[in-house]
Amino acid sequence: MPTPETHAVLSASSAERWMHCPGSVALSKDIPESSSDYAEEGRLAHALAELKLRKKFLEPMSPRAFNTRYNKLARDNHWQPEMDACTDEYVDYITDIANSLSTRPFIAVEQRVDFSDFVPGGFGTADCILIHENTLYVNDYKHGKGVPVSAENNPQMMLYALGAVLNYRLLCNIQSIHTAIIQPRAGGIKESNFSRDELMDWAVFTVRLAAEKAADPDCDEFHSGDWCRFCPAKALCRERSGIVSAMDNFGGRLPPLLSDDEVANVLSKLDPLIRYGEAVKAYAQNKILSGGEIPGWKLVEGRGNRVWTDQTAAFEAIKAAGIEEALLYERKPLTAPALEKALGKKVFAEVATPYITKQPGKPTLAPLEDPREPYNPRFSAAEDFQNIKEDAK
Repeated sequence: MPTPETHAVLSASSAERWMHCPGSVALSKDIPESSSDYAEEGRLAHALAELKLRKKFLEPMSPRAFNTRYNKLARDNHWQPEMDACTDEYVDYITDIANSLSTRPFIAVEQRVDFSDFVPGGFGTADCILIHENTLYVNDYKHGKGVPVSAENNPQMMLYALGAVLNYRLLCNIQSIHTAIIQPRAGGIKESNFSRDELMDWAVFTVRLAAEKAADPDCDEFHSGDWCRFCPAKALCRERSGIVSAMDNFGGRLPPLLSDDEVANVLSKLDPLIRYGEAVKAYAQNKILSGGEIPGWKLVEGRGNRVWTDQTAAFEAIKAAGIEEALLYERKPLTAPALEKALGKKVFAEVATPYITKQPGKPTLAPLEDPREPYNPRFSAAEDFQNIKEDAK
């Protein structure tokens, strides 16, 4: 299973954070990185994607050998049937690139790339690299669905590309670069193109300067932002805690109702405040669970659930008391998303697609820089009323 880039302090995967907040590197050096079910699912999906790519492009593998390795992954507690369809989409995308080229490209899977010429001790692991003539293709699979990732000006992808250009400079005259993030559960495929010259300008005038700051153990430059999401110090960082004091009372000015501009100000700070609060609560709970103390706070037992000690015996006793067996069970159809998860995307798509329609989602607030289109109601209230009248005729 792929190993996270924990050995590089200034890794490609954490580049957005250390480039924006160089002080976070020294601040979090003694704080262990936490894992989660989502992270474990991602690692498992990456392992499956790697297995499929190696079988298709790199390693002669009998069906038996492939199935043995596949079944080992499928026995993992974090396995989900949809991983098959998601990783197939990733492999199909790379296959389409390879098939579109005039000759077979050079292909590397889970390739370590070194960019320490510009970033002290910097390296990363690129999911899949293709090189054909003077073009480099850098592909990254992301299994998460909570945070859509853009390929445009993505520092992780650009550092992978930089490392590949440096690694293969004696063998290939790379001039153009194509990067792609394949995120089947959050927007599909995002691509970006840039030249080698543009990449090297970025490396010399942006990355090198940011890395020098971040590598300084005495750096005290901190900036909070979206990059705090994956920072090990996110719960304790004093800079990030500043978002609490930023929720001001507008000086008690009259009138007593906030203006729309003031509401916009609150909204801009609300989501970061909520994420910060969740991180602090998780830190405090783990601290107490491990035997520590948080002054003025304790853990208490939450609401428990009643469960059967012997469901079979209980049901037999209930039926013996004259209760009809039909009352003991609930039968209801699975929702489309639940059935897709149970069957896997591929099987579900083949069988159920003609019977599926996508209903519009409810409107939700988002900042103007959000890439999604503004909400557009399907019908006005007058049109809805007219449709009701026509249906009644």
